[in-house]
Parts: sequence; structure tokens; C-alpha cells
Amino acid sequence: MDNTLLGRSTTDLKELFAANGFPSYRGAQVAQWLYVHSAHTFAAMSSLPAPLREQLASTYTVGRSQQLSVSTSADGSFKLLLGLSDGHAVETVGLPYPDRLSCCVSTQVGCPIGCVFCATGLSGYIRNLSAGEIVDQVLSVQEWLPQAASTSGHAHQRVDHVTFMGMGEPLLNYEATITAARLLNEEMGIAMRRLTISTVGLIPGIYRLAQERLQLTLAVSLHAPSDELRRRLIPGMSRYDVKDIILACDAYVRQTGRRVTFEYCMLGGINDSVADATALARLLHGLNCHVNLIPFNPVPGLPFRASVQEAVRSFREALSAHGIPVTQRLQRGSDAAAACGQLRRRLSATTTRPAG
Repeated sequence: MDNTLLGRSTTDLKELFAANGFPSYRGAQVAQWLYVHSAHTFAAMSSLPAPLREQLASTYTVGRSQQLSVSTSADGSFKLLLGLSDGHAVETVGLPYPDRLSCCVSTQVGCPIGCVFCATGLSGYIRNLSAGEIVDQVLSVQEWLPQAASTSGHAHQRVDHVTFMGMGEPLLNYEATITAARLLNEEMGIAMRRLTISTVGLIPGIYRLAQERLQLTLAVSLHAPSDELRRRLIPGMSRYDVKDIILACDAYVRQTGRRVTFEYCMLGGINDSVADATALARLLHGLNCHVNLIPFNPVPGLPFRASVQEAVRSFREALSAHGIPVTQRLQRGSDAAAACGQLRRRLSATTTRPAG
């Protein structure tokens, strides 16, 4: 039986304490220490009696990671490499903006999908993360904020937007992903509408997520308007046709009332022509959605280049001309290998270890 407390709700903790002969309110106190005060040890939970803290420490673990290194970008974003209890590691990213502070979390150690333009798949796949290990990333980013704010000039001290877009495919780790989303909402007070779950197009997971009727945002990494091109770029998802993915997204829109975002990584000379944009617009016609164009971020050893600005502009204009809402993601964190598609799980020359 898992003896880790991070990843359990207030209700779960109250029931756990009551079942072990303690007042249930002690479980609520522990939840506050975990999700509000970001405690790393039971000794830090000063509102609990010392004998109880000692007993908890002998039976349970808090479940916090160890910060192994941090990479900082000139734009104020930062990437943390976090060591897990079994010796593996994951990366998470903090993105300060003038009006919000966003955290990009991983859901797996590595990734089994193997998108040919993404660094994460180069490290292979190890395992799923627990809900507690996902939430820990948000807590860890939040703890780094005072230091990040001193260099970025942003005053936000709490994460208020979370994207499940880091290492791994969230819908292949469905239970932990949904549990983490609920914990971020109910225990940490992050609005459900400010949570985004990204998938590369796992159709069964999209239908299942639609049944939850959560008011979060679904983002689908499409990257190609045709099956032939998509199978070249995302060989791990070859069993799913593009049209079937769109049908699943339509079901999601109808059941949740939420607009779907389609992520589209712009690869120079591969998927960025006006003809590609026109085909994409026809595919998405009539669906409540918008397209987010993502600049390709360089990954050593991968034979791809970013689309030139003229191609991006023409692609965007072609989508708009066909009535498809389109935005272009601001490129952030690439100088710290913290941008989309650059996450791995290792130390690099750009990282520094924390003092102490």
C-alpha cells in the first residue's frame, strides 16, 4: 500500500486519520500543510502535536521531490529538474507573465509516443507519475517563484495556470492526471478553467475526458492535416486517423461546452505551406476550436528547423481567411531548454545545482 500523503485529498486524509484513531480534523490540517504551506517534512507541520508528527514520520512519507537543478531563461521562465523517490527525475517549467504565473507539468517519466521532433521521446519511457508527483511539480515551481521574481520583475507568488504539457502523454496516465487536476482545483484553489490537459490525440482518452464534463481546456497536438504526414511525425499514434480525432474533439465540445485548442508545431518545409493550412481549415470547419501555432524549438541531433516568419504569417492568414481562429505562441525559455518539445530528464551544461 502506498504510504505517501501528497496526492490524497482532504476527504481522503480525514478518513485516513479517523480510521487510525485520530480526530479527522488532523487530516484536514495535514492537507493544509501539504497544499497550502508546501511542507516537505512532518516536522515542519508545527500545528500538529509532536508525538503525532513523530508517528506520521515513522509510518508515512510526505511525497515531495528533491530539486536537482534549475535552468533559467533571459525572459524570466525557468525549468526545474526534480528527483523522485525511486531515483528517476522529471522536468517542470515555470512561466511568469505580467498577468499570471503558469506551470507546465509532466505526467510521465519520459514518453512512449516518440514524436520525431520532440526531445522527451529521446530519453525513452520509464513509468507513469502519481497524482502526488504531478502536484509536487506545481508546489516546486511555486517555491522557486520568489527567486524567479527577483530576476523577472513579476510579482505573482502563486501558480494560477497549469498546463499538462510537459514530459509524457497525460491521457496514457489518465487516473493520475484527473486526480491531479482535481487536487489543483480543490486543494490549491486553481480554477478548473485555468487548467489545460494536452494530448497527442489519444481518442479513447478524449471520449473518456468528455464524460468527466470538467471545465478545463483540452489541447490536441495535431501537427499535420493529413494521416500520411501525421504518421511520419507521430509514429506512435499511427492507429488513429485525423478525421477520427476531430470527431472525438467534436464530442468533447458538445458534452462540455468548451472550445478545443489544436496545437500545431511549425516545421520548416514540412507542414507549414499554405496548402497545409487550407487542408487544416477544411478539416476543422464547423468545430468550436482555435489553432495555436507553436514555433519549433531546436533539439540537438534532430533534423528539423523552425518555419521562417513569412511562412508562419502566410499559414496564419490562410487559416484566418477560412474562418479558423488562430494564435501564435510566444516563444519562451528556449535558451534554457525549457520550451515546448525540449524537456528531457537529465542535467545539462545550462543547469545549475541548488546551493546546500
